[in-house]
Amino acid sequence: MTAPSRSPAVPPGPVPGSGPTAAPGLTAENIGKRFGAVRALDGVDLHFPSGQVTALMGENGAGKSTLLRILTGDHRPSEGRILLDGRVLDLGSPIDARRAGIRIIPQEPEIVPHVSVAENVYAGSLPRRAGRRLDRAELRRRIEADLDRLGFAEVLHPDLLGSELTAAQRQLVEILRALTGDTPPRVIAFDEPTSSLSEREAEALFDLIGRLREQGIAVVYVSHRMREVFRLADRIAVLRDGRPAGVVAAAGTTESDLVRLMVGRDLSDVFVRQNVATDRVVLQVDRLCTDDVHDVSLTVHAGEVVALAGLVGAGRSELALALAGDTPIRSGTVSLGGRRLRLDDPRRAIRAGIGLAPEERKAQALFLHRTIRDNTSLVSLDRLRRRRFVRRRAEKELAQHYADRLRVRAPSIESEVRTLSGGNQQKVVLARWLARRPELLILDEPTRGVDVGAKAEIYRIIADLARDGVAVLVISSELPEVLGLADRVLVLQNGRITGELGRDQASEEAVLALAMADDLALPARTEPDHATGATP
Repeated sequence: MTAPSRSPAVPPGPVPGSGPTAAPGLTAENIGKRFGAVRALDGVDLHFPSGQVTALMGENGAGKSTLLRILTGDHRPSEGRILLDGRVLDLGSPIDARRAGIRIIPQEPEIVPHVSVAENVYAGSLPRRAGRRLDRAELRRRIEADLDRLGFAEVLHPDLLGSELTAAQRQLVEILRALTGDTPPRVIAFDEPTSSLSEREAEALFDLIGRLREQGIAVVYVSHRMREVFRLADRIAVLRDGRPAGVVAAAGTTESDLVRLMVGRDLSDVFVRQNVATDRVVLQVDRLCTDDVHDVSLTVHAGEVVALAGLVGAGRSELALALAGDTPIRSGTVSLGGRRLRLDDPRRAIRAGIGLAPEERKAQALFLHRTIRDNTSLVSLDRLRRRRFVRRRAEKELAQHYADRLRVRAPSIESEVRTLSGGNQQKVVLARWLARRPELLILDEPTRGVDVGAKAEIYRIIADLARDGVAVLVISSELPEVLGLADRVLVLQNGRITGELGRDQASEEAVLALAMADDLALPARTEPDHATGATP
């Protein structure tokens, strides 16, 4: 699908609309926000013009989420005011914002689990018959019409319960909810909308955003994914430390320009290239089969970073869960350090020396209302016990050591994990496994929802792990990340490995060709030199 048509390019240099204005659209005028002694926003002057896509970027903690909450009535500003088409708004609640035509698609969808997609979409405005009974026929007519109109009919069934939805489908329900209702939308903010979407679903979303632009709606697009930003945005506004760092036209701006605006420095050497892999095989998988993975064989050596690439649904996460003992293995063998393993329970995998940082860190890895200390020590408690009691001093020293080593930004290790940015939450997951000292660490989408500065730090951590002799298996949907991190790339499609590429062979074109290969004509796999990543 081609990219949505753009509005005329904004002229290079300072961009109109970076300060207060009465032009059509949404304006944040001199916005400040304090939480106690902490100033989250200071002097923010930004304009989001109607009929344009403005990308809002910045590191985690830069103030993007706080600004969105102010724009959508979740927080009141400590200073400044919000205007829509030059008219001052009093946004005391999200209901006020919705009535004004301001909508947000949150990063974490709020879905009622025991009702249908249709009821979730129209919650608060369900059609009723006489006697207040739900008019199911009218509900069906509305949801089918809206699914067709917005292009989601093929990926979202109206009768599915909220509890049955995938992460991607939950996101689509939020989008539908924002685009329906009695008041037509004037401003729509998308907060990391593609973090859980497949390529096809993302394409449908991009097409929708193009149509919203053409209808004159002001679109605010928050994302860490540079390619999406440059594909969609007319203008890019950057926040740093709660203050505006600049507003630039997307045309003529480079990724390096944005990185410098966001972090105040150049991150040109974001990937650490090294050749520390040895000949010692840590992981040996032979003809592994599960319900979703078929006849997979692979090796990972000490100090080697191997990436699993493929399209959404290729079986990468399913393979990771099988290796971590979380999915039944039907046949085949898994050996670690020459020892054949019985992986029928995650505890067995942990004791054997396998760690997994899963794709959904909030749902699958972290106890959000527990402290950094609790989350870090979770899988090392057996090593911290004396008789039946955990040595609290040793636990605190362990957590503090890895929080310092990984540069976790928090007031203390007693801070609850839910208060941290996405990048720091991911560092806590990594700290947990570094504290356990695994032989094999599996990282599933390790930088999803993480800003560019935190990404660079996570890449450094992965390089340090390899240097320490840990075998690392990385799953990533970002091809530049796959190519930058990996000594070797294994490509999966429909639960099977379709090819293997050494570092010298790997390119985006080669990976995509294997990811979309014909199952009936798979290329022969070649075994690279694991010390160099080259193929003989």
